[in-house]
Amino acid sequence: MTRAAVLGSPIAHSLSPHLHRAAYEALGLYDWKYESFECDEAALPGLLDGLGPGWAGLSLTMPLKRAVLPLLDTVSDLAVEVGGANTVIFSEGGRHGDNTDVYGIVAALTEAGIRPPRGATILGGGATAASTLAALRELGLSQATLVVRDPARAGETARVAERLGTALSVRTFEELESVLDVDLVVSTLPSGAADGFAGRLAGVPALFDVVYAPWPTRLASAVEAAGGIVVGGFPMLLHQAVRQVEMMTGRTDVPVEAMRAAGKAEIVRRAAPGS
Repeated sequence: MTRAAVLGSPIAHSLSPHLHRAAYEALGLYDWKYESFECDEAALPGLLDGLGPGWAGLSLTMPLKRAVLPLLDTVSDLAVEVGGANTVIFSEGGRHGDNTDVYGIVAALTEAGIRPPRGATILGGGATAASTLAALRELGLSQATLVVRDPARAGETARVAERLGTALSVRTFEELESVLDVDLVVSTLPSGAADGFAGRLAGVPALFDVVYAPWPTRLASAVEAAGGIVVGGFPMLLHQAVRQVEMMTGRTDVPVEAMRAAGKAEIVRRAAPGS
């Protein structure tokens, strides 16, 4: 039995088990098992130390992406740059960290037909904002604006921008209207947190909202109603998981559409009355 899992806190909402299990089934990997474990930063070292042979890898969600870095034997250059690893691969007796969130964002935007933007504004300053900066760099954008409630708390993301070579301007939400003349707005805010900005953002050409449930968000609906392109969080989640399956299994024929169908079906099931 080969094992993998997703770790985080809270973890019950994670779609990762549905995505990875769908991939294993389609690939005929019937001796693979993917689980989910509630784990916070304090419990992470002990959990990692307790994993025996037979483990292929881990997916990490909040709050573990930064906390895991000092616990790894090697870390990819990209994970170092963005300051977080969402993937741990066990091989040759070591723990190797990587970041597939950046790949997921690039793939989601490209799939939706969003061309490399001339300018971008990011709402929120956490780990997803950091990965977004790296994704925008891959799309050819060397500068961006970060909008946060408290600029003093954007220090880590500002350091990420410096490592990426991205010129970053930090603004508050009181200044939001002054930074919307861009091709792309990215909201990394949690569900409901951007609802109050829907009216002001309705006219932007393209929106990437990392929320995937409940969907659509009020912000996404406003942009779409005004004719803008909207990308939700599910495509990002899907594609980062595709890359994780590739890394953990060594397979290059990962069944993207089977994973997409499984994820969407679970989102629909959760949204059904009584679920």
